[in-house]
Amino acid sequence: MKKTLITKLMAILFAICALPAQTWAAGYTETKYPIVLVHGLFGFDNIGPVDYWYGIPSALRSDGARVYVTQVAAANSTEVRGEQLLTQVKQILAVTGASKVNLIGHSHGGPTTRYVASVRPDLVASVTSVGGVNRGSAVADIILGIAPPGSVTNSVLVSVTNGLAKVISFLSGQPNLSQDALAAANSLSTAGSLKFNSKHPEGVPTTACGEGAYNVNNVAYYSWSGAKPYTNVLDVVDPALSLTSLAFGGSKNDGLVSSCSSHLGKVIRDDYAMNHLDEVNQTIGLVNIFETNPVTIYRQHANRLKNSGL
Repeated sequence: MKKTLITKLMAILFAICALPAQTWAAGYTETKYPIVLVHGLFGFDNIGPVDYWYGIPSALRSDGARVYVTQVAAANSTEVRGEQLLTQVKQILAVTGASKVNLIGHSHGGPTTRYVASVRPDLVASVTSVGGVNRGSAVADIILGIAPPGSVTNSVLVSVTNGLAKVISFLSGQPNLSQDALAAANSLSTAGSLKFNSKHPEGVPTTACGEGAYNVNNVAYYSWSGAKPYTNVLDVVDPALSLTSLAFGGSKNDGLVSSCSSHLGKVIRDDYAMNHLDEVNQTIGLVNIFETNPVTIYRQHANRLKNSGL
């Protein structure tokens, strides 16, 4: 009896392993306009063999998408990063001959993409904010509270973080990008975000945790985010995100951004079992094995953009 049960279990396991991997129709990710990826705070395009968007660009390209990975300041204000991104968007349009782009920004990349769509909506087909800091982060608020501008603590912190940002930019091949960690912290704070939103309100919800306008100035707005700070025991960053998650006082968050703050335009989901780094398939793919793989979510979104004529 026991031997028969084991044999059946082995047969079932073999059958599962033999099933073909999920396939997608040719052109599944082939959007009308190029997809442009924009990193967050202390982000980069790639450093050596490590991509910020780990495995995502190649997966999108595999079924037709034209994908461009940008590099803006690792740490600076949303407006400065936005102007740097705008320059690259113009270059991408010139190279591709496209009239618009689909912008996807992670973390601080969310408001960075929003800036470009706000000042040049004619160049943008859609904005997608992934774990975006659209209404500020409690972590930035705490940092500024502990180390207020003008204090010795702040001076030390800014020196260290500016140095880190410069190293990141140097290693990613963009040593001339201006860095300003204090400006970044101010932009990511609740007060700084509210100030930014007053000038660039497109897609931002008018209620505390609602959805924003789906389309403004012919630009479509989308967002999604995670809500589980600790997801993989093998990821050395997860304990740190569990610690920073305490700043949110029990409200849903991904370790650095609250779910409600991530809302922009049409909210696809704000409760994926992912943390802030899982949202870009980091650290090097060590994500929650019990949740939809982040790469799949990006592919699905590219198909969503395609089906919307974008």
